[in-house]
Amino acid sequence: MVLNIAKPKISSKFSIDDIHKIREWNYKKLKKATIKERIKYYNSSVNILKAR
Repeated sequence: MVLNIAKPKISSKFSIDDIHKIREWNYKKLKKATIKERIKYYNSSVNILKAR
């Protein structure tokens, strides 16, 4: 199950701490997801980028 967790607050001066926050958020969001759910999640993200 992909969890619905609030996005982390990123500072205006993007730093290594912000990268850690994003990675932790992604981990928490996907830690209970199955392989199929992870593939679907990543593919939907790619489709959003392709649409730009």
